[in-house]
Amino acid sequence: MNKTIGFIGSGNMGGAIIGGVISSDLVAPANITAADISQTALEGLKEKFGINTTTDNHQVAANSDILFLSVKPNIYPIVIKEIRESVKADTIIVAIAAGQSIHTIETLFEKDIKLAKVMPNTPALVGEGMAAISPNKFLAKDELQDVLAIFNSIGKAQIVPEYLMDVVTGISGSSPAYVYMFIEAMADAAVAEGMPRAQAYEFSAQAVLGSAKMVLETKQHPGYLKDMVCSPGGTTIAAVCELENKGMRDAVISAVRTCTQKSREMGNK
Repeated sequence: MNKTIGFIGSGNMGGAIIGGVISSDLVAPANITAADISQTALEGLKEKFGINTTTDNHQVAANSDILFLSVKPNIYPIVIKEIRESVKADTIIVAIAAGQSIHTIETLFEKDIKLAKVMPNTPALVGEGMAAISPNKFLAKDELQDVLAIFNSIGKAQIVPEYLMDVVTGISGSSPAYVYMFIEAMADAAVAEGMPRAQAYEFSAQAVLGSAKMVLETKQHPGYLKDMVCSPGGTTIAAVCELENKGMRDAVISAVRTCTQKSREMGNK
């Protein structure tokens, strides 16, 4: 990819994306620049990846073919007002912020822009992220493919209509927290039964990792894979019955829908 890439904001997600595009040979470190108010954060990125760094947002905005806005949602109006005159007409803006609609971001720029709204998740930090991408009407197909390539370098990415972004937040953006709770609960039970804590976490986490991989690679329905484990009168079906009795499905469905609704409310403010 013969592009210059800039980042305004260099937190965990920005660092994950930088690492992904470099390790995938999509973009050379010399063609990547990150801007941040934290000199310490910038020094860490420069030492780790060998990229260019600056505290000048204008510099990054003016010299990037693809510009990532990876600052907190409440900072978007401030940053966009600062850089909107510096952004080139053909620059692709990649917005990573919950609660910021395509219309809102376009309005803040006060001009036509090429924009991709993206909802990634934190497993991107280990190369197993899931990202949803919604382009605006000014983003060409080949430009969208460049954005997809970047996020596929840190996991998987799919194009979704913007109206599904709140659902993506509920099922993907926030769901790692639900999974961590599940892993912790299983480990707590194992510890209660005498297993050392570190070992319990490894058994629990690997079971979740392997199970997820089974769903993705076999393409089988999760219910079918569950049934494969449940022998008649066995230990697994006894545990499944207890989970059903305690309302596990209802709790998960409620959590995802509550998260989705909260995301909608944030976007309407």
